Parts: sequence; structure tokens; C-alpha cells
Amino acid sequence: MPQQNPARGSRAQQPDTNGPQPPRRLRRADPAKARRKKWIAGGIAGAVLLTAGIAVPLALNSSEGEKVSIAAAATLPPEPEFAYYNQAGPPEGSPLNAVNPLSLDISATTTGTSLPKGLVGLSLEATDLADPAMSGDNPEMVQSLSGLGQPLLRFGGNAVDRRFFWTSANEPIPGHLQGDKAHPVRAVTPADLERVNTLLTALDATINLTVDLGNYDPARAADMAAHADRIFGDRLVGITVGNEPNGYPKNGLRDPSWTVDDYLVELKAYADAIYAAAPEVKIIGPGVYTQSWWKQFTEVDLPQERIFSFHHYPLSVCDGAADPFGEPTLANLVAQRIHDHANEYRVAALEPANEAGLETWLTEAGISACPGSNETTKTHASALWAADYAISAAQLGITRLSLHSSLLTCQGGPPMSVICAGGAYLQPNGVVEERANFFGLSMIAEMAPGQFLQVSEEGGGLSHSYSVHHDDGSISVVLINANNPETDAQMQVSLKLPAKPLTAAMTQMTGASYASEDSTMIDGQKAEAVPVAERLTLPGFAYGSETQEFALTAGTVTVLNFTFQE
Repeated sequence: MPQQNPARGSRAQQPDTNGPQPPRRLRRADPAKARRKKWIAGGIAGAVLLTAGIAVPLALNSSEGEKVSIAAAATLPPEPEFAYYNQAGPPEGSPLNAVNPLSLDISATTTGTSLPKGLVGLSLEATDLADPAMSGDNPEMVQSLSGLGQPLLRFGGNAVDRRFFWTSANEPIPGHLQGDKAHPVRAVTPADLERVNTLLTALDATINLTVDLGNYDPARAADMAAHADRIFGDRLVGITVGNEPNGYPKNGLRDPSWTVDDYLVELKAYADAIYAAAPEVKIIGPGVYTQSWWKQFTEVDLPQERIFSFHHYPLSVCDGAADPFGEPTLANLVAQRIHDHANEYRVAALEPANEAGLETWLTEAGISACPGSNETTKTHASALWAADYAISAAQLGITRLSLHSSLLTCQGGPPMSVICAGGAYLQPNGVVEERANFFGLSMIAEMAPGQFLQVSEEGGGLSHSYSVHHDDGSISVVLINANNPETDAQMQVSLKLPAKPLTAAMTQMTGASYASEDSTMIDGQKAEAVPVAERLTLPGFAYGSETQEFALTAGTVTVLNFTFQE
């Protein structure tokens, strides 16, 4: 994450001057001029879709504006008996401020982007590879992470260039690496990767490793890549070289004059060494938060396949002085602006990747990079944000998204972490606890993959809507009602479907208030939603009607799944 967050790592250490040294700067050819963005307002036109005022580019390897086939029988079977979902209402004594009704029209035409399998993942510190808790033999970890579907576990963070040491020969840890009590220096060995692989197998998950670039050593990185390729096989989706190298000139890992051109020279040396050791392993990068570095990575010539990645923490103006709208406050978190800003930033990241024909991953993200607690941490509002952030990323064309997390104890550990350990500070008791944002991610992670459908929406106050057509012919509709759960009345919804539904399964995430902590639940429990086939029916479901009328409580994320005539 951005280097201004001291809570996420110890002070930067100078590289070992006795080890291998980076090559001298090599100038690149001038990059081609970026093509002008083609943002088209109002519906579908060319290669973009406008949703909530933001242009949505098409994903790679997808076709624009395809019509999906939805069964539409002339005669419906007799209506069965339904067991209806019991939705929680507004809190007693609420002022019940009126919310403009929401009108939705779901088209049978796709946007050209897809909700992929394994969209949602976690970003962890590289040193967490050495934590015994990361094991398939740990039922707490397996049960918790299974609530994120088939996640991608990304290991990197500030630790990888500061207090992480890979060794396959049991060498002593170099003396220049320094940590502290909460963030110790750790050596990682092939045995650690073997243990982590048991966790991946239990979850049917994948892994993205980061190698140390702060302490320049391409040969050591290549050795790690070779062992990882052997141990993880197809579960290893790629390797990133360094964590946020754009910050190196400021944190002491490189000279202040070091530039993106120097990074590309070093990246090429690492990529060549990794290719020689494991030619099928992809390079994922640059993994930075500086936009000026994005296009340069997409143009660099490496021997192996590449995936474009970037980081994003939208509310990271820690004191609010430079931009009060970027300060991590509850008011900023629940404003329309954060949704629009996030989409604009991610669209900008997708542009150079799409031009280069590269898949785009958001490998490290969170609400804020500011250290310590703030108004947004651990709150139900963060769960609403996480759900919207994840599904909107997929609709934009991003295929992997990992929110940064920690294995430290909940008490005294990073407050924005998705998961944390139970027990006293730095004394984990073996329990894995999920914070509010976990449940927001889980609502999206548990959805089946499919193609996004075009959605026309009007009204609804602070709300966001999405629709996905699945391979089994069903359609899911995601309604994020981010209106105030303490003060706002239920939102009346009029939903027009492209065919006559036979069933309407419902699951819903709720919370007592924006600011409430440890109150976020899915279907009344602190657990992921039950499978679609076991869910209850949308209250007021009109069997066989293309138009559905219902109400949704404020401060909720609702996923509806409609089936049609086979």
C-alpha cells in the first residue's frame, strides 16, 4: 500500500550494499501517445457503458452488446407455494425519511464485461507465508476464507521489501533486515510454500507471490519462482516484482533520483531470471499507486506473459488538508462521490491495459492507507462500500480484486483488515474473525460467474444496481441500498425483467447503522449466504410477471436470483 502508512510496516531499511546491485539506468524509447478516451454519455455506444455517470470499458476477450438467451414459455407451470424471506425493517423510532422510488429495467443485452470466477481475494503480507495459521489443517482459516468463494491470496505488502527473506538453503537472515514485535523479520522456505498449498487446495484457491525488489537479487527471486512453480502448479497465477516500487525513492529503498526507467531495467533483469527458472509463470505488475507508471509497464518487453496490476485506497488524504473529500470520514465513505471517484480511477487504470491487450487486476485495495483507526474502520458502512467496490470493479472489466488484510490479532491489529485473529494483542488464540467488510465481499464472492447485463435505473437515492446472467440461464440482480439505515424509509423498487420468472431467491446483508461495529450480518447470521437453491423467496414475488414490485430496507445489500422456464 502507499508508503505513508507506517502502521502497515516498519521503517524502510537501506538495501544490503554487499549483495547484487541493480544495473545502471537504461533509457527506453519514447512511448506511443495514449489514445484519447472515448467516453460516451447515455447508454451503450461503441465500447463503453455508462453506469451511475461513469463510463465502463469492455473487458478483454468479450463481445459487446450480445443478446443472451432467456427462456420465455407461452404457458407457465402451476404456481408453487413459496416460503418468503423475512426482511428486517427500519429500526424502531426511525424518522423514516422518504427515499425516491427506484425504477430498474434489466436488459437481455450484455455490457461486454463479466463477473469472473474468483473475483474476490485477500492481499496479505509476504511474511504471512511463514505463519502456521496458513494451512489446510487449520479449520478456522479454511472456514473463514471459504466465505470468499475461491479467493486469490496475494502475498506482498510493505513486508516483502523490508523484513522478508526467501531461502531454499536455510541461510541466516541478513542483518540489515529489521522488524519489530508486531512485524518481525521472517524467513520463508519451500516448506512454508508446501504448507500454504494445503490451504489453497482446501479452498480451491489461487496465489500471487511478490518477490523482494527492495534488496536487489534476481537470482534469489528466480529460485523462489522455481520452487513456487513446482509446489503450486496452476494455482500460482503469477509473480509481482517488488511492492509499490514507485515509493522506493521516498522510503530509502532506492536513491531519490531513481525513476520508473530504472524500475523497468531492474524488472527486466528479474523477469529474465524468473523466465529462465519458470518460463510459464506470468509477471503481474507494476502494483503501484502512481498513474504515471501504468502505461510504462504495459509497454515493457518481457519474455513471459504479463498481467497489469495497480493499487487503490480512495480515502487516503489523512488530515484532509489537501482534499477534504479524500479524508477517511464516515461522511465521505457514504457519499456518492466515493463511488464515482473509484470508478473514474479504475477506468483510468484499465485504459493502458486494454490498449496493450492485458488483463487488469487490482491486487491491493482498501478504503484508506492512513494509519490507525478512523471513522470508517470496522463499520457497517465499510461493508456496503466493499460490496459495491467489488462488483463495480468487475463490471468495469477488472478480473481480480484483493483487499489488504492481516493475520494479526483484532485487538491492536490493523483496523481495516478484512480478517483478524482472536485473542489478546499479539497473542492469537486460533480463532479467525471476520470484520464487516468481509461480509460485503462475501455477498459478491458467493455469486456464480456470468455476464453483466445492461441496467437502466432511475431514483433510489444513494443506491447502485447490477445484474448478471449466469450459465444456467438464471439472472441475479444486486441492489446496494446505501441509504441511511437509521433514518431512511424502505426504498420502493419497481424491477422490469427481460422474461417471466418462476422463482426469486433472496439473500441480504444488513447492519444497524453506518457507524455500527460488529453488527453486519448476512441473513441474520455472521456467515456467508446459503446456496441459492436453499434461499427463501423475495417477499411480494409476482410469479410469472416480468415486473416485480417490492421494498428494501436501507443500509442493505440484496442479491436476488431469478430463474425462468427451462
